[in-house]
Amino acid sequence: MRIDKLLANIGFGSRKEVKQLLKTGAVKVEGEPIKDPKTHVDPDHQHITVNEEKVEYKEFVYLLMNKPAGYLSATEDEYQETVIDLLEMEDAVYQPFPVGRLDKDTEGLLLLTNDGQLSHQLLSPKKHVPKTYYAVILGEVTEEDIEAFKNGVTLDDGYLTKPAILEILTAGNQSTIHITITEGKFHQVKRMFESVGKKVTYLKRISMGPIVLDEDELKIGEYRDLTDEEIEELRNAKPIEL
Repeated sequence: MRIDKLLANIGFGSRKEVKQLLKTGAVKVEGEPIKDPKTHVDPDHQHITVNEEKVEYKEFVYLLMNKPAGYLSATEDEYQETVIDLLEMEDAVYQPFPVGRLDKDTEGLLLLTNDGQLSHQLLSPKKHVPKTYYAVILGEVTEEDIEAFKNGVTLDDGYLTKPAILEILTAGNQSTIHITITEGKFHQVKRMFESVGKKVTYLKRISMGPIVLDEDELKIGEYRDLTDEEIEELRNAKPIEL
């Protein structure tokens, strides 16, 4: 990879700014100053420094965030804060994007990556990657609702959802539930409950495929890198039918 592209990719400025940096002799490869922006380097096997600080380069970034309410699942917005605003610059420079969406007022597990192939794989309807949510429901959730969700319910636009697994945690005038779905229609969980005459008042995603949110480890608004093992599990996730 060209040295100017490498440094621009990891946040040292535009190509033009990087060229100016190179002219100063601040960039070294194996201890030797590099001033030609066209110089090809191998960041995996060569020791590269800028102002004596080692340059760490990775092609892809894989992040697990505990998304807070109030942030859009988008890369940018003219008026509202997005989940990208929660990232440190060292991660934001890789230009990750959310894998699927969580509504602005929904909390919980959100994956971000710049690996388009993995994102496509996880969102593909053919993959049927399960997503589990915890929700608070206004109204008593019943065994009839469990059965309805198991068979798929018809949304307000006439769409018949795929089967979903509904588990009642507590039932009453206000109920708490877990629901697992394998698709991601707009406001799907909220609209599924509306179809049976109930309202979601709080929603949090707690798992996606093999990745489970650990709230003791990740507080609201925090994030971490996925481990190599977790990335491999996501890549190898098998389609499931509920």
